[in-house]
Amino acid sequence: MVSDLGCEIYQPANTMGFAYAIRNPQAVYFITFAVVEWVDVFTRPRYVDILLNSIRYCQREKGLQVHAWVIMSNHVHLIISAKYPKPDLSDIIRDLKKFTSKQIVSAINDQQEFESRNRWMNWIFQSNGQRNSNNKFIQFWQQDNHPVELDSRSKLTSRLSYLHLNPVRAGYVNEPWHYNYSSACDYMANQKGLLEVTFL
Repeated sequence: MVSDLGCEIYQPANTMGFAYAIRNPQAVYFITFAVVEWVDVFTRPRYVDILLNSIRYCQREKGLQVHAWVIMSNHVHLIISAKYPKPDLSDIIRDLKKFTSKQIVSAINDQQEFESRNRWMNWIFQSNGQRNSNNKFIQFWQQDNHPVELDSRSKLTSRLSYLHLNPVRAGYVNEPWHYNYSSACDYMANQKGLLEVTFL
């Protein structure tokens, strides 16, 4: 499939049974974080801010390089790499997901900020946590990140296009660079977005 931008668009496939792993810690990867049960958590700016601030911390302190990004209502796509010889990219991702999981769930339960979906979301997080032996109480993020090494120009351009066109396909905006929670404005409108971007 070819986008309006003239490049082939990455099409997610049925990947059941396919083993994803970060085998080359110095490579550039396309990563997806999705909330369990696809709960629309990131419709509230305060939860998006927690995620953005955590990514900024990882950029500043852990050697994370963000090449492109988009935050949708229930999932996140990132094109990222790690500065050598900083910690392994897998470790950065693990720490980022662990920290944001705790912080966002805490914010959802903050008595100072009314969250109308509090009980429903907590039930989902707790029921998923109980089914997963890797969690003691709750599970916020889905287990897998589906890392794809972008080891060719065609892979890179297709994932970049797919990532930036997500808000357009969802009907949020007419143009990718109109969406605030994305690096499309950095790439397409020569404007600075909400995260520091290392261009590829």
